[in-house]
Amino acid sequence: MPLALPSGKRLAVSIGADFDAHCLWMGTFGLSSPGYLSRGEFGAEVGVPRLLRLFDEHDLRTTWFIPSHTLRTFPGRCAEIVERGHEIAAHGCYHEQVPKLDATEERRLLALQVADHERLVGRRPLGYRSPAWDFSDATLGLLEEFGFVWDSSLMGRDFEAYRPRPVITVDREQGNTFGAPSTLVELPVSWFLDDFPALENLPRSPAMGATDVLYTRWKDHFDFAYGRVPGGVFVLTVHPQTIARAHAFMMFERFLDYVAGHDGAWMTTLSEIAATYIDD
Repeated sequence: MPLALPSGKRLAVSIGADFDAHCLWMGTFGLSSPGYLSRGEFGAEVGVPRLLRLFDEHDLRTTWFIPSHTLRTFPGRCAEIVERGHEIAAHGCYHEQVPKLDATEERRLLALQVADHERLVGRRPLGYRSPAWDFSDATLGLLEEFGFVWDSSLMGRDFEAYRPRPVITVDREQGNTFGAPSTLVELPVSWFLDDFPALENLPRSPAMGATDVLYTRWKDHFDFAYGRVPGGVFVLTVHPQTIARAHAFMMFERFLDYVAGHDGAWMTTLSEIAATYIDD
């Protein structure tokens, strides 16, 4: 579905930051040693200021996905993000593993997120991104119940916004069946357009390698979307504790300069992009 972009714009571009800090290691990996928590602290105390300065240089407004745990642990940094004109969307309570939650606990944690946003950010979040980009069978319905406008967690398209459909039945022999399209607008993500798998120092990760491969991958994705998917959306995900490391940050600066050099690229928040979605 092509978006109704502003006149003269060809591709909507989101440069989104997942500000997970400590809870990335605690919630997803179950790690809370000082060494791992210090990596989250680097994201808050070094990564966030570096990204904010870079976004200021490009006069760029972005969407930050911030778990409740980070809102509570680093409130000053979160306030800076809002003060600089950026959007904050929901991103879990403590970077929990959503598919492992039962529906009651998932609803409780989603309600806590919304309440924390209202109290600490000053408004309800319009958008949501699941920690680790996965849903339970209940997630889509809960997001609708809580009044979210858009989601950016799924991968049913690459450069097109769409309305996601729940899979109602999973049948290996007779085929799967879908439910009705959601009221939410999906702004799709991709592991290929995420800094964490390629750059973070994890077991079996290539993080100690050069950044040229990742730059080329991101550039190829952008060039394809810009040239072949008019009215599309390009969603890039970065993490302050990952992309702000010196080697990665210099590559990111180069990539932002490249994207900003295309007049038809509309670089803005995901809420502004979602607002241009029009059903057939």
